[in-house]
Amino acid sequence: MMASIPRVLLTFLKHKVPALLMGGQACILYGGAEFSRDIDFAIMVSPESVRNLNAALSDLDAERIFVPALSEENLLKGHACHFRCHNQDVKNLRIDVMGVMRGVPSFPELWKRREKIELPGVGVVAVMALADLVRAKKTQRDKDWHMIRQLIEADMYKVSDKPSLEKISFWLAECRTPELLVSLAAKYPDLASSAAESAQGRAKVAPGHTESAQERVGRPLLNSAVAGNTEDVRRLMRDEEEKEKEIDRLYWRPLKEELEKLRYSKK
Repeated sequence: MMASIPRVLLTFLKHKVPALLMGGQACILYGGAEFSRDIDFAIMVSPESVRNLNAALSDLDAERIFVPALSEENLLKGHACHFRCHNQDVKNLRIDVMGVMRGVPSFPELWKRREKIELPGVGVVAVMALADLVRAKKTQRDKDWHMIRQLIEADMYKVSDKPSLEKISFWLAECRTPELLVSLAAKYPDLASSAAESAQGRAKVAPGHTESAQERVGRPLLNSAVAGNTEDVRRLMRDEEEKEKEIDRLYWRPLKEELEKLRYSKK
């Protein structure tokens, strides 16, 4: 991690901001090879947490750089709030915070599922669980889908010896490398066939926030994986990705329209 990242994490801990590290910095901790000059957090939305967050941002001399303003209302709508740090030890570092996201559980559920990772010079940091991070990465952006692939490959490599049934089900649900998925389905055909029909580990999605197509209907392409048809799996993975991108575009459309109105009103 960049030297300025620990400073931000320490400041958030100092001000007791109920936050989960996510985005590129979390991907690095899970073995994803993503370099990022930003730091992203999911935060609990409440009057106290917003007050504590404002205090932490003030300590970092962080100013808002885009609309919307930081507020409970905007966070609960699903907007991201963006800040740029000006303190010398964190100069130009961008901080992005969100309260709710499409397709992932509400913050209390995210907090229950969090990973606690000890970082040198910082202490224990709350990090979004890998399964939730993967869900949050199912966006319109191609680079996020590439990162999902890297995260799952890294997880399969780290936990290759005697994985739990929960872990195998997670890989079957989320793996984006056709050859690996076919190999996994060959090793666990009964689990793969079951996962093809019903979603594994369905998230409790925040009210008003669209769940993913895969969570609703399971993962039918696993039938092709069980049959060993790698090319069919590859084609169906592309279809799966395009469907998720369209769901994400539809989710963000009204939020982007609201942002445009806010930008216009500031002129």
